[in-house]
Amino acid sequence: MKNVTVTMEDSVADWARMEAARLNTSVSRLIGEMLAEKMRHDDAYERAMNDWFQRQPSYRSNGAPYPKRDRDAA
Repeated sequence: MKNVTVTMEDSVADWARMEAARLNTSVSRLIGEMLAEKMRHDDAYERAMNDWFQRQPSYRSNGAPYPKRDRDAA
């Protein structure tokens, strides 16, 4: 594990201390867990986005215009 120094506004530090106390943990561990969760979320999102872009389209265009949404419009 690495030790880092974090600079934040006083109100943020106060909230972090109260939240850590509520969760019975340290501010350091709280911030570390929050960043780890953010990293997992971002990684999962990027994998899902890449999977989506890798998919082949389920439609084939013959060059005709797409159908209109409004059934009355022709």
